[in-house]
Amino acid sequence: MRSLSLKRPIIFFDLETTGTDIIKDRIVEMALVKLMPDGSRLSYIKRINPECPIPAAATEIHGIYDEDVKDAPTFRQIARELYEWMRHCDLSGYNAARFDLPLLAEEFLRAGIRPEFEACQMLDVQHVFYKMEPRTLKAAYRYYCSKELENAHSAEADILATIEVLEAQLNKYTDVLSCELDPLCRFLNDGEEVVDYARAMVRRNGTVVFNFGKHKNREVADVFTKEPGYYDWMMKSDFSLHTKQKISEILNQSKLEKLHKKQKA
Repeated sequence: MRSLSLKRPIIFFDLETTGTDIIKDRIVEMALVKLMPDGSRLSYIKRINPECPIPAAATEIHGIYDEDVKDAPTFRQIARELYEWMRHCDLSGYNAARFDLPLLAEEFLRAGIRPEFEACQMLDVQHVFYKMEPRTLKAAYRYYCSKELENAHSAEADILATIEVLEAQLNKYTDVLSCELDPLCRFLNDGEEVVDYARAMVRRNGTVVFNFGKHKNREVADVFTKEPGYYDWMMKSDFSLHTKQKISEILNQSKLEKLHKKQKA
C-alpha cells in the first residue's frame, strides 16, 4: 500500500463558505488534517462566524445556517492561532489550489496576517483525478475507493475522503505518480508555478506572465513598463488582495532593477 513519502507535514484542508467568490465570500466551516512524516495525524476543525448572513443557496449545499455559527469565533479571532498551526507545512485538498487556498489567503490578509504559502508545495488532489479520470469528488471516491461519499459538503467528510482518494491514486498509478511531494507537484502543475493564489499570474521558466485577459502569456513586468495604466487598473479593480500585493512587488522590483541599470551606466 503506497502513501505519500513526506519530509515535512502536509495539511489537507477544505472550506465551507458563504459562496464561490474568492474575494467577497467568507468561511463558515473549516477542516484541516495535518499528516506528519511519521504517519500520525492532527486535526483542526472549526465553524466560523462569517460576520454576514449565509445565503440560502450556500446553506442548501453545506447545511450550515446563521444560527449554527452565531456563537462561533470570527476568522480574525482564530487567524493567528490557525496560521501558526499551518506554518512550515505543505498543503493539499480537492480543488484547493483554485478555490480554498486563495479564499483562505484573503481571510488572512483581512485579518492583518500576510500568509507566506509560496514556500509550500500545493498538491491539489483534483489535478491527479483530472489528469487520469476527470470527475467530481463523489465520483472519485466511488471510482478509487469503491465507496459512496456520505455527508458530502461536510468539510470534515470531504477532506477525509480526499485523503483516501489520494492514497488510492498513488497505488493505482504507480508507474506515473511519485510518492515524493516535489516531483508529484511538478507533474500536476505542468511546469507552471503559481504566483498569486487567484492564479492571475504564473511563473514559466522563471518568468512571471499574466494568466488572463488581453495580456495573457505576456511578461507582467514588461506590460507594466509599456502600459503603466494597466497596473493602476488592476489595483482599482476587483482583484484579490494577494494578487494586488504580488503585482506591487513585481512593479517595485522592476523599478529597482531599472534604477540599478542607470547607476551602472
